Amino acid sequence: TGPLHDRLFREASLSESTVDVAFILNTYATPRIAKLFEPLGPRMAKDPVEDPNDLFPGLVKGVTIDNELYAVPFRHASTGLHYNEEIFAERGIKGPPQTIEEFVEVAKKCTYTRPDGTPVVGFILPGVAYPEVIALARAWDADFITPDMKVVANSKEMVAALTMIRDLYTSGAVPKNLTSMKAEDANTWMQQGRAAMAASSMSRNGLYNDPAKSQVAGKIKTTYFPIAEALKGKYEVAPTKVEFWSMAIPKNSKNKDLAWAFIKAMSSKDATLAAALNGNGPVRNSTYDDPRIKAALPYADAERKVLKVSRVPLPAFDNAARAADLFKEQAETVVLGMKTPQQAMDELTVTVQK
Repeated sequence: TGPLHDRLFREASLSESTVDVAFILNTYATPRIAKLFEPLGPRMAKDPVEDPNDLFPGLVKGVTIDNELYAVPFRHASTGLHYNEEIFAERGIKGPPQTIEEFVEVAKKCTYTRPDGTPVVGFILPGVAYPEVIALARAWDADFITPDMKVVANSKEMVAALTMIRDLYTSGAVPKNLTSMKAEDANTWMQQGRAAMAASSMSRNGLYNDPAKSQVAGKIKTTYFPIAEALKGKYEVAPTKVEFWSMAIPKNSKNKDLAWAFIKAMSSKDATLAAALNGNGPVRNSTYDDPRIKAALPYADAERKVLKVSRVPLPAFDNAARAADLFKEQAETVVLGMKTPQQAMDELTVTVQK
């Protein structure tokens, strides 16, 4: 994604470009970058996309800057909880955890050696970069930086999340090489039946159950991530993270009318449904009503619940990448026992606020 966006922004900075439609990840939609793209408010007023109110409002808000829409959401990746029902059965667990406290108990109980000799960890996650930690911290409704740009990394909620991760690490319920793991590693562990649970995009359900790639095809179920017991009643599911791609028109495009026609076509209900059936997270609420989606995505109802409350892991701003690096550095010191969660997050908060 990084090199693709770098190329796009170079193209959009020229006097003219052959790029007429751009796909932008929400983390790059900063006020500075938005100036390179066409405001879409006038086009929405004159010739809007189909049923704009059907688009999930949280996604639209993510590409609205200073009350102006700069892009139209196309696909999302929402975090869910994947679990191996065969491992659960071996450990006497009847279903997915319904609270984060129960999740910790299940992760520890599912850390064992299987009858075939395979060692299993209760939970797998690809490192402790801010998106991965935030996905878990949202069980307490925690944030690193709030949408109104307040640094709240040292809140009791975030500290609780890092305390949990450290506890899982010391108990062996996550891999010992956690800090160096990548997304591909986590996927492999799930596909090989070496992990009982994973928190990642719900669409990974297809990857984990692909008979051509997975040794546990048909055994991985996907649901929403659980909320903390204290927040039951406020949320049905954890307001975990969502990342998404949107379509925008560079200001230096030479074919803006055609570009808008393309965006309208690609954001239509039919196109959104087709994209969803091909593995893309649907950005429209109505897509989840289609029987083909319900048949193709066994987690459709859970994903819809998540989308109604989820939000981006970090608001877009010019120094977001640097802030993300600082978070990862401090989170790793917690996992490795070099600092307490409170100490690490206090230091992070002071540094980022500067």
